[in-house]
Amino acid sequence: MIESVSSPVPRVAAILLAGGTGKRAGFEQPKQLEWLGGKPVLCWSLEAFDAHPAVSGGVLVGNGDVKAAVAPLPDGWISADPGAERQDSVANALAALADWEDDAIVLVHDAARPGVGPVVIDRLLAALSHADAAIPTLPVPDTLVEQADSAAGDVMGRERLARVQTPQAFRLGALRRAHAAAAGASATDDAQLVRQSGTAVATVAGDARLHKLTYAEDMAILSGLLGTGAMMRTAVGMGYDVHRLVEGKPLWIGGIEIAHSHGLEGHSDADVGLHALTDAILGALGDGDIGDHFPPTDPQWRGAASHRFLSFAGDRIAANGGRIAHLDLTIIAEAPKIGPHRVAIRERIAEILAIPVGRVSVKATTTERLGFTGRREGISAQAVATIQLPEN
Repeated sequence: MIESVSSPVPRVAAILLAGGTGKRAGFEQPKQLEWLGGKPVLCWSLEAFDAHPAVSGGVLVGNGDVKAAVAPLPDGWISADPGAERQDSVANALAALADWEDDAIVLVHDAARPGVGPVVIDRLLAALSHADAAIPTLPVPDTLVEQADSAAGDVMGRERLARVQTPQAFRLGALRRAHAAAAGASATDDAQLVRQSGTAVATVAGDARLHKLTYAEDMAILSGLLGTGAMMRTAVGMGYDVHRLVEGKPLWIGGIEIAHSHGLEGHSDADVGLHALTDAILGALGDGDIGDHFPPTDPQWRGAASHRFLSFAGDRIAANGGRIAHLDLTIIAEAPKIGPHRVAIRERIAEILAIPVGRVSVKATTTERLGFTGRREGISAQAVATIQLPEN
């Protein structure tokens, strides 16, 4: 009797492409960061791959705002920077998988298709048991015509046409060879490169829920397909804080320490900027104020770093299924000059709340030497928080 020896199961990695700008959608930020059903568009795909039992890790390709939006990444995931073109972004992800074996399987997916689910992933993995590449496709239901100068031309046959979706599955070695052979040639997806290298590409049934977010109106289509349902409402909150300047204390404003002869007096580190922002967020939530959650009579908050308060407020938004749309902070001080520190403050606030820095505005002004701030007796701050919350 000959004992059969089973082949080892290949590892499976996902490459999630989230580096595009998505200008056709017309949003103020890249479309993969737009909110869909209580979370950024790219999170739908990231969570789907992370939940699939066959996928052991992946590479998120995106810029700093993209990485901040999903930090920390799930176990087994790493990140890579985007390239000038989609093909370059995939090449960067392949470089990040340099220690993976050629026989491994890689699923290349566009983050603008948030409807990826286990059924299509299973179909692709099954196809790679007898092929080196496979893609999901859907039939073309519409009549197709040639068009020129806004006039309909001849009808084109659709019987042999199909709509190509992602994720696309490849043996890692086949995809590496295809990219190496491309030598700068451009392609709209990886299946084209693999076919050009002489490798056959199998097809599996796609899924209508893999609709691609291209234009703003696609958000409504995706909401229906994915059953997100919930409409979002906008809420705005205001915050204000003031602290006295005293000698012998460090000066914390906006989450950073600024060199100065005086610091701010308070029960915590007295960061007026973060206190005002915290109150603005809590106000937008209708969730009391900073004193309700962190009373100055409680000794555990003596000397506490104020980033803990702001982080708490951000967590309260997430717990309510919401998101931060924009924060606007104004520091009112005669001295020190805040202007040289504005960029660092913006970046620190964005880091604390894990949001893109583009959603944070920091301004500074004086009172023209009038009042307590003009006399350099203290520093104050005003903040406005705009958030989006699911309708009840």
